[in-house]
Amino acid sequence: MIDALLSLDILDGLFPIAVFVLGAAALVVLLLRPPTRPWLRALAIAVVAGGASAVLLWLVCVRWLDLFGGSLGIATYLWTAATCMAVAVAVVSLHRTRWWRRIVASAAVVVFLVCGVVGINAAFGLNRTVGNLLNVVVPHPVRLAPPSAHGASPEVGSLWSHWRPPAGMPQTGEQGTVQIPAKASGFHARSAGIYLPPAARTSNPPRLPVVVMLMGQPGNPDPGPVGQVLDAFAQHNHGLAPIVVVADQLGPGGDDTGYLDSARFGKVYTYLTEDVPAFISSHLNVLSDHRFWTIAGYSNGGQCAISIGSKRPDLFRTIVDVSGEEFPGSTNPKQSLRDLFASDQAAYDRAKPLAILSGKQLRTTTAVFTACVDDPHYLGVARELSEASKAAGMNVTMHALPSGGHTLRALLGGLNAAFSDVYPVLDLSRPGEPARGG
Repeated sequence: MIDALLSLDILDGLFPIAVFVLGAAALVVLLLRPPTRPWLRALAIAVVAGGASAVLLWLVCVRWLDLFGGSLGIATYLWTAATCMAVAVAVVSLHRTRWWRRIVASAAVVVFLVCGVVGINAAFGLNRTVGNLLNVVVPHPVRLAPPSAHGASPEVGSLWSHWRPPAGMPQTGEQGTVQIPAKASGFHARSAGIYLPPAARTSNPPRLPVVVMLMGQPGNPDPGPVGQVLDAFAQHNHGLAPIVVVADQLGPGGDDTGYLDSARFGKVYTYLTEDVPAFISSHLNVLSDHRFWTIAGYSNGGQCAISIGSKRPDLFRTIVDVSGEEFPGSTNPKQSLRDLFASDQAAYDRAKPLAILSGKQLRTTTAVFTACVDDPHYLGVARELSEASKAAGMNVTMHALPSGGHTLRALLGGLNAAFSDVYPVLDLSRPGEPARGG
């Protein structure tokens, strides 16, 4: 029962429609009353007060405290204003009215707040389920076969040229969850997401490249977005796609751990660079040559990807940074300085990607950066980091996407652009030509 509730789709389907219809009906009921002068005055005050509350929230949370590291987008602000005004109308409807109208008004407050949450969530599009929204991973175990079970499959070779899908190969990949033991780190991570492409679901699958994907903060190790993108690429490339492990760099509290080992949040870096690779090597049918290993990330995860990829070219030869943050804890540097670095500013500065890249020569590494033109802060970060990566000798591509803000559209568009470049590098499509995806 609980898992069913946590798995409820709040982006599409009947639930959001029902919520919005219920909210609209509640507002109509509250407004349908005799237009007396006191009621019209109270209604005007409610609308003005609700709008002022929304502006105050924007000033404090976005402009003054910068809790979110930039603008949240016009859709979020409109939903916030509409919610505040609707709640204010419900509050003034509690006074000098019939008992049943007071009950409706009390219930309407909850309905309006739920409408606001669902509407804002839909604007970003990153949390598909109730569990996603609450940072809870619903277990969906996937059966894995270790590499030893596929001794006949080739270790290396140009997959794009010799792999042909067998009859009966599934048309789409499989998504689910796996629990990665934190043997070296002890980090309390949530279950990782996993994506197995069509080629991996055949009776004698080839060894495939692997991607370690890191999502944003707040966020979840959800394989849905990357699986959606790679299913489209697999359709045009004989079922070939990387196996993807969506690792959790945040923990159950959804904290900004900066991907680092710290006394406050535990050994996150050790988890991502020792425990996760060890699990991949022992449990997944992937190529052991790390030329075919990629670390990718979105937003908070994008910063982690460029930082870890720059530190550990022995593990990851390809980096994908989609709308990545500038440095660890960039949305709240003061708190991150205290929590992650024990107020040691010099240590904080050394952990920033620009400092990590400085003086390095990473000529065997490929990096792809993407961000949206209508997300100017993150576009600036992507351009700065792409130039620093070029200076460090990487083979770099920078994609400025026309639109998408800092939402699901930015993630999907960024992954689509990045994998078009990365497929040839991973031997999944013809070298020298962008791969075809969605």
